Amino acid sequence: MSFLTLKNSRIQRRELRKSDIDKLNEECGIFGISNHEDSSKLVALGLHALQHRGQEGCGIVSYDGKNYHSEKKQGLVGDHFTKSQVIESLPGSFAIGHNRYSTTGETSLRNIQPFFADLHGGGISISHNGNLTNAITLRETLVKEGAIFRTTSDTETIVQLIAKSKRGKIVDKIIDTLFQIKGGYSLVILTNKKLIGVRDPFGIRPLVIGKLNDSYIFTSETCALDIVGAKFVREVENGEIVVVENKKLTSIKPFPKQKQRPCVFEYIYFARPDSIIDGKCAYEYRKNLGVQLAKENDLKADIIVPVPDSGVPAAIGFSKESNIKFELGLIRNHYVGRTFIEPAQSIRSFGVKLKLSATKSIIKDKSIILIDDSLVRGTTCFKIVKMLYDSGAKEVHVRIACPEIRFPDFYGVDMPTKEELLAFNKSNSEMCKHINAKSLKFLTLSGLYKALGKGERNNSYPQFSDHYFTGEYPVKPADLLGDQKITQLSLLSGKSNN
Repeated sequence: MSFLTLKNSRIQRRELRKSDIDKLNEECGIFGISNHEDSSKLVALGLHALQHRGQEGCGIVSYDGKNYHSEKKQGLVGDHFTKSQVIESLPGSFAIGHNRYSTTGETSLRNIQPFFADLHGGGISISHNGNLTNAITLRETLVKEGAIFRTTSDTETIVQLIAKSKRGKIVDKIIDTLFQIKGGYSLVILTNKKLIGVRDPFGIRPLVIGKLNDSYIFTSETCALDIVGAKFVREVENGEIVVVENKKLTSIKPFPKQKQRPCVFEYIYFARPDSIIDGKCAYEYRKNLGVQLAKENDLKADIIVPVPDSGVPAAIGFSKESNIKFELGLIRNHYVGRTFIEPAQSIRSFGVKLKLSATKSIIKDKSIILIDDSLVRGTTCFKIVKMLYDSGAKEVHVRIACPEIRFPDFYGVDMPTKEELLAFNKSNSEMCKHINAKSLKFLTLSGLYKALGKGERNNSYPQFSDHYFTGEYPVKPADLLGDQKITQLSLLSGKSNN
C-alpha cells in the first residue's frame, strides 16, 4: 500500500468519526502468557479485563510446540472468545492477544492483531501498543526495497524490519529492529521458544509482568493479572527487553540508560481504576487530582456533580477537600453501543442524551460544580452543561482535573488534530463561552505533579510524558518537516491500527 493510500484511508476514517472524538482513547491492550495448558483461555480473560483499551477487534495467537493458531474477530472479547469452539481452535501452552480500539472507518480483520509471519528461523507473532513516530519514513524505505505491506498498521513495519534483519538469533533481530524504530510502544512477541516483552526507551506505553505458578505474563495493566489470579511481579522497565524461555525470565537492556517518562494520561484516564501504577491504584491518583483541584478552587456551590464515569474519582476527592456535597446528578446508560447511535442522523441528533440523563430533582435550582477528568473538543461538555440547565440548574461551573490539552499525541493515543483541540487557540474565557458554563477552570500543571506525588515538575527533564499540555515531546516525530507534516502525522498517529 502506498503512503498516499495509507494517508487518505486514515483521513477518511477521521472525517467519519470527527463528531465522536471528545475523549482521548487508548489504541489497544495486550496480553501474553507462557507455559500454561489453558493459555488461550487466560489470554481471553486478560483481554476481557483490558476491554476498555480497545473495542473494535480482538485476536489471539497460540503456539502448540509445532504450529501457530490464530483467531481474529471484530467486536468485543466476550462476544467471541467465550465460545468453546473458538478457544479449542487455539491449542498450545503459549499465547498472546490484542484488543484494538474502535473506529468507524476501515474495520477490517487484516488490521486486527496479533500479527503473524513465517521467518527463516521460524514463526513470530506480535502484539503492539503504541505508535512509531518514524513509521512513514521506515515504510517508504521498506517498500522501495521490495517489502509488501498487507495492512495499514505501524506494527507490520516492526515485523518487516525483524524479517529483514541480518542478525542470526531472534532476540538480536528484535534488538536490531528496536534501534531503527522511534516512538512510544510496548510489545509482546511470541516465537517458537520464547515469550518476549518490550517497552520503549522512555517507558511511554505501559507493560507489566505477572506470574501464575510457573507461567509468566506480560500485559498492559495489572487488572488483567487480577482476573486470571496472577501475582504482579513488577513493571517492565523503560528500554527493557524481558525474555521468557524454559520457565526462566531474563532481562536485556540494550539502550543507553534514560529516565522513565510514562504517559501521564495512564494516571488521569486510560488505566482501569483498579490497576496499579507505580505502587498505587489509578483510582487513588484520580481522587488526588480532585483534591488538588479543590485546593486551587475558591468557588462555593451547592453540589458537586461528576461526569460519569470518567469524572467520578476526581469529584469524590474534590467533594472531600471542599466539603461540598457529592451527588450523582448525571446517570450513565451503560447499554448504549456505538452501532446503535451511529447509522442514522436522526438518532445521532439526540446526542449525549442517549448516554447520560440528569437526575432533575437533585439538580433543580442548584449551583453545580461539574467535574470531569479532561476537556478535549468541548462538544460533549457543551451538551452536558445544556442538559443541566434544561433540567433546572441555577448555575453550572466546570472544573477539569487536568491542565488544558493543547497539543496532539504521536505515541498511540486516538485524539483530534491540534486545530480541533478546544484549548489550542482559545483563551479560558473563550472556552467557557464555548461550553456555555458560568465559569471554567483547569488543574494547573504544578498541581498535576503534586497530585501524582512527584512534587515540582523537573522542567529540564519532566517526570512524565506531559506533551498534551506542554508540547514537550520525549521522542521527536522523525517524519515531521513542518506544520503541514505535523497535521499529516497527527492524522496518521490518531488513526494507527495498533
